[in-house]
Amino acid sequence: MVKKYIIKKGKEYWPSPEMKKIAWIKDEKIYAKANKNPVKFWEELALEGITWEKKWDKAYVEKLPYFEWFKGGKLNFSVNCLDRHLKEFGDKVALIWIPEPTGEKVVKFTYKQLHKKVCKFANVLKGNGVKKGDVVSIYLPMIPEALISMLACTRIGAIHSVVFSAFSAEALKARIEDGKAKVLVTSDGYYRKGEKEDLLSKAEQAAKGTTIKKIIVVNRINKEHKYINYKKEMEKASASCVPEIMNSEDMMFILYTSGTTGKPKGVIHDTGGYAVYAYWTAKWNFNLQEDDVFWCTADVGWITGHTYSFYAPLLNHSTTLVYEGGPDFPDLGRWWKIIQENKVSVLYTAPTAIRMFMRANGKFIKKYDLNSLKILGSVGEPIDKEAWMWYFNEIGKKRCPIIDTWWQTETGGTLINSLPGIGPFVPTVAGKSFPGINHIIIDKNGKEIKEKNKIGFLVQTSPFAPGMLHGVYKNEKKYIETYWRFKKYYDSSDGAFYTDDNLIRITGRTDDVMKVAGHLLSTAELENAINEHVNINECAVVPIPDKIKGEVPIAFAILKRGEGSWALEKEIKSFIDKKIGPTARPAKTYFVKALPKTRSGKIMRRILKALLVGEEPKGLSTLLNPKSVDEIKKMIGDSKKI
Repeated sequence: MVKKYIIKKGKEYWPSPEMKKIAWIKDEKIYAKANKNPVKFWEELALEGITWEKKWDKAYVEKLPYFEWFKGGKLNFSVNCLDRHLKEFGDKVALIWIPEPTGEKVVKFTYKQLHKKVCKFANVLKGNGVKKGDVVSIYLPMIPEALISMLACTRIGAIHSVVFSAFSAEALKARIEDGKAKVLVTSDGYYRKGEKEDLLSKAEQAAKGTTIKKIIVVNRINKEHKYINYKKEMEKASASCVPEIMNSEDMMFILYTSGTTGKPKGVIHDTGGYAVYAYWTAKWNFNLQEDDVFWCTADVGWITGHTYSFYAPLLNHSTTLVYEGGPDFPDLGRWWKIIQENKVSVLYTAPTAIRMFMRANGKFIKKYDLNSLKILGSVGEPIDKEAWMWYFNEIGKKRCPIIDTWWQTETGGTLINSLPGIGPFVPTVAGKSFPGINHIIIDKNGKEIKEKNKIGFLVQTSPFAPGMLHGVYKNEKKYIETYWRFKKYYDSSDGAFYTDDNLIRITGRTDDVMKVAGHLLSTAELENAINEHVNINECAVVPIPDKIKGEVPIAFAILKRGEGSWALEKEIKSFIDKKIGPTARPAKTYFVKALPKTRSGKIMRRILKALLVGEEPKGLSTLLNPKSVDEIKKMIGDSKKI
């Protein structure tokens, strides 16, 4: 009998008795308990979830804008992901790797096998001059060697800096130079939609004239090269590597995120706090059980890939699934076939992917059995109601809760969502702060807004989450300017409001809130309304200055079918009049084929805004589809001529 994990009550969805039976957390009292003494709460969780070589001297030290968790505590991150599981779970599958070419064999690594490979590569790195505190750049596709390289760094105390494999040579070079990396780990290439993609040429170009001393290459497409051969080095390396014992507050990795100028910021994450936070957010948010297979579709080049594709499932001795290719190769049934064949329990993906499948014919889904799924997750941006309902109905078959998670590169792990055993699960609403974390909504003067449905700035209060960033690499000024403008609060740069049920709804970046004729409007609210139109698949809204109204919204919409027209534009205006009101009516709607997005699926609204006001857009190197910018630029130019 197929189990149902969710029930509907009124307009909301709640955990079913079946979910309550298996949920780690099912009593709402957890929030009050955690808030009573958050530091003590996290101390207890740290002792239960993580193996320490030495307990901390002080659980939390705060001297803003800096703070430290588990100060004086000692541990090794790779030991927590691997070694401590070997006795009881050594033969359990840790990683399922699915190559893109359908003829290639699926590879499974047990915890013992993964441990052996990590130790070997840790010795390879040491043999090539990498020491504790050195930065190693990792420029790899979604292959097992990405995880092996990262864990090998954590084993010897090196700092890893992973760069998304589809980024340009220029983007990689900027990150190498900023981190002053000593060694670059890359591959000769990877597969994308059946074609071999060259990666090594970009890596070579990026490394020239930088601090890189050695390049280690994983052979994926068998391209000839003159660099250190990963496979040959691994064959020679010892399978024994004593882990480096690290301080809890030691830097574990740098991950670059684009700033408002397009110049990347090196976000710093520590060891102990990040480990604790990754462990518990994964366990409670996705209700990880002994036999679960967890699939987070994010690339390792993003924080979601770091925390939930790789690290958190291993900290929980779970099985994580990694797929090399795109969602539509050889056809749109690939993901659903993977879920069926590997009995995936949890699917964690982005609204961008969900909307792509929505546009396609549903026959690709109907062919496969998705009854192994227990929980669906959403990440990357606020999910609109239509996408939420489609995901719920078509993928979850009305039986799986959707955990809509809000968080950032800077936070290390999820911060706001509903827990599967507590709920409620409300389309477009993120939920509550994770137990032991507190967010409030404030106005521009830093005063708390307690009224319902009033948009303000979403900030985090002390004590700050254990997974939070610990600075911007070698740029304290940028760290303070970006995150601490409200002094005692961490500024998320996102807008939000409380719903009537006192849940938090994210409205998008605070620079995506516009003031039209004296009325504050969030772009997310307007986008959500436009997306409900029967012929709109996806849209982005940005404000531009207006002499009369202050600002007016401009929409960029992707259609489900057909071509854009003046009649359709008028129809959308009328639709918004009814949904929100005439104030929110888009001054202009551009019907586009694609929106400029990062590889993680975030729409780059600042690029759209730059195009509208005639500025040269920055940060194009981080885009999934840079050609979309030229197409939109031409469209805007043509419309001004009319």
